[in-house]
Amino acid sequence: MCFSATASFIAGSVLTVTGIATLRMTSQKSEIPFAMVPLLFGVQQFVEGLIWLSLQNDLTANATLTFLYSLFSHVLWPVYIPFAVRLLEPVAWRRSAIAACLAIGVAVALYLLYFIVQFPVTARVAGSHIAYESPHFYAAPTMVLYLIATCAGSLFSSDRIIQLFGALSFATFIAAYAIHVATFFSVWCFFAALLSLIIFFYLRKRRSGALA
Repeated sequence: MCFSATASFIAGSVLTVTGIATLRMTSQKSEIPFAMVPLLFGVQQFVEGLIWLSLQNDLTANATLTFLYSLFSHVLWPVYIPFAVRLLEPVAWRRSAIAACLAIGVAVALYLLYFIVQFPVTARVAGSHIAYESPHFYAAPTMVLYLIATCAGSLFSSDRIIQLFGALSFATFIAAYAIHVATFFSVWCFFAALLSLIIFFYLRKRRSGALA
């Protein structure tokens, strides 16, 4: 999490436990990727907790951990979220719209992957947050396309809970940006991690409907 190592480890633990419980509720293979989201966010929060510790005494470990965190924040999510949502969508035109978001996510992820390899992201403490600095061209258009992939794909879903996940993801993006531009990725990833708990209720609803 963006406030301290302890907070990150607590968030990671909660998300991991929730993620395991969510996975246990799946009954179809198509549900597994979406059910994995809380668990993956849990891993990301653990990594950020280790980054907090590395900032105190181990710059070598910090570089490795920051790169790993960047693979989650910059590369994984714009591809994984629309991919997982599309697997659950039964309506053909909505699947096509989500597929378009996925294609955008792949393009953005490859673009950002190139830059984090060529110009590694650096992490530093800024107040009570971690600021991740990643220089690359066309930052504003890239962010718009990133949002389309991670938020709009969910909004195209025919399920209201997944739509809520997408809408709140966008709202927390605005909130994180307003809090502090430099620490945006850390703050937004924390908010998004908490929002992934919605997935637990989504799968519980599906399971209840299947048993009814």
